[in-house]
Order: sequence, then C-alpha cells, then structure tokens
Amino acid sequence: QVQLVESGGGLVQAGGSLRLSCTASGSIFTMGWYRQAPGKQRELVAGISRSGSTNYADSVKGRFTISRDKNTVYLEMNSLKPEDTAVYYCGAGSIWPPTIRRNDYWGQGTQVSVSS
Repeated sequence: QVQLVESGGGLVQAGGSLRLSCTASGSIFTMGWYRQAPGKQRELVAGISRSGSTNYADSVKGRFTISRDKNTVYLEMNSLKPEDTAVYYCGAGSIWPPTIRRNDYWGQGTQVSVSS
C-alpha cells in the first residue's frame, strides 16, 4: 500500500503563487494533481510520468507547472485566480496518461483558496 503525503496550499490573493508537494511512500509510475471545487466534480489539473511526460488541463496551461523528483511531485501555481479555489488532491497510479479512474492511490487533500 502506497501512501501519499501532501503539503502546501493555503490562502493567497489573486495573482499570487503557491507550491504544492506530494511524496509517495513507494515507487509510482504516474503522479498527478487533481482538484475539486464545492459542488463540482473532481478534475485533473496536471500529471507527470516517471519519464517526465506531462499533461495539463487547459484552464491551467501557462500558469501551473508540474515537476517531479523521484517519488515527489510538485505543483507550482502562478497567477492564481479565484476560480482555482478548490481542494487539491495528489493521485498516483501505474498508467499514462493519468485519469481519476486510473489512480490507485490518493492523498488526503489540501485546501487552496484564492481571494479576489
């Protein structure tokens, strides 16, 4: 059983930046960040494979950057907008590209709030 431990998140003003981190307790092929806003379904934000392939949701392209160092994945979030407010979850699995259904493991979630 792999555990995912997240850190980062918090409250920031629009236009600000935050960095999320997630460390897996074991070897993982695909890691990603997902988010779920109140009343909405969970969605993929960005994913990264062990080889460094990445994908992003259209809404965050050019503002968010996902990176990885072995079993730790980072999400650098810049130019944050109020609509980025959500609980952000780290997910991990063995298949690329990542999707919610393909993930085997989930972190506990961390709140990101962006004020206008």
